[in-house]
Formats: sequence, structure tokens, C-alpha cells
Amino acid sequence: MRCFISQFMVTKRKISVIVWNYLEYAGGVAEISVIRKEIHEMYLQHHNLLIRKAQEEDAPILCKWWNDGKVMAHAGFPFGLRTTVEAVEDRIQAATVQNSLLMIEIAGEPAGEMNYRALPGNEAEIGIKICQFQQQGKGYGTVLITMLIGSLFKELNYATIRLDTNIRNARAQHVFEKIGFKQTALHRDAWKNQLGEWQSSVEYEMTKAYYFKRFG
Repeated sequence: MRCFISQFMVTKRKISVIVWNYLEYAGGVAEISVIRKEIHEMYLQHHNLLIRKAQEEDAPILCKWWNDGKVMAHAGFPFGLRTTVEAVEDRIQAATVQNSLLMIEIAGEPAGEMNYRALPGNEAEIGIKICQFQQQGKGYGTVLITMLIGSLFKELNYATIRLDTNIRNARAQHVFEKIGFKQTALHRDAWKNQLGEWQSSVEYEMTKAYYFKRFG
């Protein structure tokens, strides 16, 4: 089943698309990254789902989630990250348009986090965690990832988007493959979690060309 997302870019965020198109036409490639860094702020909305840039006031709940072993177990941290609110605030303040931390809201309430970071070769790597367990298994992950990759391909002009997950996370693999990500690598016994147990991961990718072919 194909997943379609309606228009969800709002207010001043549209400006980045206009500037990008104008500079491409005018040949002003050198100025693009500077201008986009100044004006781009991730804010994506679709019905009751919202993806927005993390703010300092989000630090306490992010800290709570990151220290929760049940939330972080799939990432290899069954004891949590053992971080502090101050450290999370530093992470939020350090975010850039090339390395961004994002909040997920469902019906106006914080429900999880997403992130993306630029890689060499005009590629980006993304991640997602729906941290409120009562919001899992409802299909939100499929829609949220589709929203994010649409913005990264269309607004930030990445050529390829990558992600990975623990090989035991069958739900995540199902979601990625449903959206159209293709498996590119399997790393067996690649790292150990906090319990000293070997973990394996699966890597996926999607190209911009495939995205537009699938979603238009």
C-alpha cells in the first residue's frame, strides 16, 4: 500500500523552498547553504502528527526517555543513557540544519523523537523513536518517516537517505520496507550492548529518484 502525505509545510518554512528554487535558477549555488542554514527550521504537520525542532524546554522529557532502559533497550542501552537535563540541553543547542534533533507530537502531546545528520556524498542518516508506548503499533511511524524523508529530499535536497535498526527489531524493519527502503547491509555481531551481548544491525537506504517515483 502506498502512503501519501498531504501538504504539511507551514508559515515561514516555505521561504526556504522559494529561495532554493530562485538560487538554483540564478546559478547562486555558493549562497544556498548559508541562506538555508539561516532560515530553515523543521516544522512538519499532518493531521494530529507534528515533527518540529527540539527546544530547550524539551530537555526534561528527552532526558527521561533517554534514561529509560525500556525505551532505549533496542538501541543497546537497557540501563538507559544515564544522562542529565543539562547534557540534553547542550545537545539541543548544538543542533544545526546538518545535524538536527526533532520532537514528535501526537495530538499536541510529546510522543517521541527523530533526528537526522548529514553524511558525505549528499546523503543523510535518520532515526526515530516513538517513546510513549501507548502510541506504538498505530501506524504513526510509517507516516512520520514519510513526512521527514519528504522534507529532506525536497527541501534539503539530499540524494540518499539511510537508516539502520537492530536485527531483532522486526517491527521497524517492516515499517522501513513498507515505505520503500531497500536493505543494503547486514552487520552480524557488530557491537555489544550494556549487558555485553553481541548485537547485529540491518542497514537500509532510499534514493531521491526512488522517492519521487514512488510518492511523486
